[in-house]
Amino acid sequence: MKLKPQPRPTRRASTGRRSGAARVSARSKGRGARRPGVPVRQRLAKRLPSIRRLIAGVGAVAALAGLVALLNGPWLRVQHVTWDGDRYSDTAELASLLEGQRGASALVVDTRAIGDRLEALPAVADAMVAVSLSGRVTATLVEHEVAFVWETRSGRLLGADDGTIFAAIRGDAELAADLAAAPRITDDRRSSRLLTVGDSIPEALLETTLRILRIDPVTLGSRAERLTVRIDDEYGFRLASADPGWEIAFGVYGTDPRVTPAEAAARLERQVTAVRTLFAEEPEDGIGWVDVRNPGKVYFRAKG
Repeated sequence: MKLKPQPRPTRRASTGRRSGAARVSARSKGRGARRPGVPVRQRLAKRLPSIRRLIAGVGAVAALAGLVALLNGPWLRVQHVTWDGDRYSDTAELASLLEGQRGASALVVDTRAIGDRLEALPAVADAMVAVSLSGRVTATLVEHEVAFVWETRSGRLLGADDGTIFAAIRGDAELAADLAAAPRITDDRRSSRLLTVGDSIPEALLETTLRILRIDPVTLGSRAERLTVRIDDEYGFRLASADPGWEIAFGVYGTDPRVTPAEAAARLERQVTAVRTLFAEEPEDGIGWVDVRNPGKVYFRAKG
């Protein structure tokens, strides 16, 4: 009896694909694998502040607390207030501006603001304010220079070169040497009684006044050494000499806007020429009054 050979088991050809279970198992293994992590000590060190930073923070807080204590505490308080350079400024106004700083912290005194307020005073041209940690506020004032003395029936007014009236003195007060040497104008007009500190002399009026004051007596043919100017409502500008004693009426200037400065200067030059001609023909000592408002028709009156 012959035995038949058993058939060999056949193998399926591999397709190169993994089964679903194998793929799931591989993914599971991939998720479970982790890289080596940063140690806990290093992670905490990055999150917690360093000792240096901590010390710096504490120092800043301490400094801020010290500053607050200086500002609010009894230290560095202004105890003394002084000023100098004031000759014409009102003492009460200066005291009102500066004495108010007493008791304030020297660290918060605004010197610029105080200086601006001082310079707003009529007589002050410039002001410098300083504060020291010893508790002293000092103000140094530079006042306007006196360009002219404008005398009215209400008193004597001191003016700057821009025409601003910045101070007043009593009419019966004796003038200091520098004020006595300054140009002096006597204003007898009714409107002049209203002039006060802080007002300004109109530019055209002041320019004409100073031009007449600058007339050299020699150009008039006069031997006078000092001339003064008076203004009134009837004759306008009057030029006067004490020795020899006479007055010259030049008329109104600076009120007509249609008259240009060149026209006014030309008119004044004709008037000066007319006076020089008169003094050349008549003895100056014998003349008391001259009306040269119309330089083409000059009138004069002898003394006595």
